[in-house]
Amino acid sequence: MWHWRLRARVSYAVARRLFRWRWLVRQPRAWQWMQGQFARMAALGDRSAQSFYGHLLVFRGEGFGAREEGIRLLRLAASAGDGKAAYQLGLLSLAGDSRRPPDGLEAARWWGKAAEAGHPLAARRLAELYQTGGHGLAPDSVQADRYATRAAELGL
Repeated sequence: MWHWRLRARVSYAVARRLFRWRWLVRQPRAWQWMQGQFARMAALGDRSAQSFYGHLLVFRGEGFGAREEGIRLLRLAASAGDGKAAYQLGLLSLAGDSRRPPDGLEAARWWGKAAEAGHPLAARRLAELYQTGGHGLAPDSVQADRYATRAAELGL
């Protein structure tokens, strides 16, 4: 069993390196192989692979199903402590979509997780959200000050 995991990790590392070469990404067979490696590593529960592939599907995926799978992977990564994935989920929650209205409470929840994980922009956005309120979230100056302080601690 361990050799399959090792093979998956090595293939994933190679695919991530090859991803930097734009001309190769434009080749359909190479891109299909890379996507397979990203998907396999995400399916094995690797948090960084879930975050990376989730972002890729949300922003570059083709079709509604790809976006939904990307959001699912971002949720898995964010729940495991990935700050970048949690920040992105906060943005998606606040933006809403054709099926869900913007949700300030959900955005605050995800940005709170991202701020705890050390994401400075999440702390800043959360401070702004608590300052103004909106989309189901009441203004709270105490929380706004708390997250503004956290953003300053993190370098913003």
